Amino acid sequence: MQELDDTDRRILRLMQADAGASSAEIAERTGLAAASCWRRIERMERDGIILGRRIEIDAKAMGYEVEVSLRVTLDKTQARAFDEFIAAAREVAEVNEIQTFLGRVDVRLNILARDMTHYQEIYRARILGLPHIADIEALMLVAKVKNSEGLPL
Repeated sequence: MQELDDTDRRILRLMQADAGASSAEIAERTGLAAASCWRRIERMERDGIILGRRIEIDAKAMGYEVEVSLRVTLDKTQARAFDEFIAAAREVAEVNEIQTFLGRVDVRLNILARDMTHYQEIYRARILGLPHIADIEALMLVAKVKNSEGLPL
């Protein structure tokens, strides 16, 4: 893997800010020739630095008004507790994020629901039925104070 230079980092900053920008637009903003910029982007994709491009959809605009974070402690006396829990949690459509941790909390699930009634339905029918749960704590999102997925380049 080739070392990143300032130009590569500038390209990455621009791509983070606007994932839909074309390589020609990025080239213009960085002062590079379009072909040179494209080769740099292609190299960073090949090297696994750029993992993909995506769009962001506003959950509230799509009718999901409630976001809840569930901190789950698993019954670790079962050898396959993590694998079985995660496989089952992936099947719950309203779970949009799964993270695993070391410590008292083993897994964090992020749940999106239309309203509190919908959340209660998800929780009772889908979440409580997940395997190997020893303890679960719900944290309801009040406000996103900072939401940045970008790296400080």
